[in-house]
Amino acid sequence: MIEISLTLNGKKITDTVSDDSLLIDFLRDHRCYSVKRGCETSNCGLCTVLMDDMPVLSCSLLTARANGHTIYTLEGLTEEASEFVGFIADQGADQCGFCNPGFVMNTIALLRTNPDPTDDEIKSFLAGNLCRCSGYEGQLRGIRNFLNSREKNKEA
Repeated sequence: MIEISLTLNGKKITDTVSDDSLLIDFLRDHRCYSVKRGCETSNCGLCTVLMDDMPVLSCSLLTARANGHTIYTLEGLTEEASEFVGFIADQGADQCGFCNPGFVMNTIALLRTNPDPTDDEIKSFLAGNLCRCSGYEGQLRGIRNFLNSREKNKEA
């Protein structure tokens, strides 16, 4: 057993975890249910969280590696996410909704580092997220519509 301390969604947490505990399990144990278990092979993006503002796959990261770091899940970023999730929904890109948290987490990370990405940059950044219902086009259109509306608001 290892004692760890980290900041989760703005709150300092100290806990004891087993040596082989995965971050996804730790987060779900701490009521972060937006973090989904999908492929468990680091291929689908459903478990994406931000560690020190960078997207990481929590299904392939030992909890001990998060010691001393800041972790954000969708539960801690609802206000920031609410700015653009409606644009994605308007495109029918959230049919079952299972992939949405991963897409949203990666979109937040993208827009923080590149506030005006090209379509190719968006596709590249979101390529690790699988969506079995609608593919990537609806998400791309939603993000593009959000960026266009943000640009229009600046001009007004």
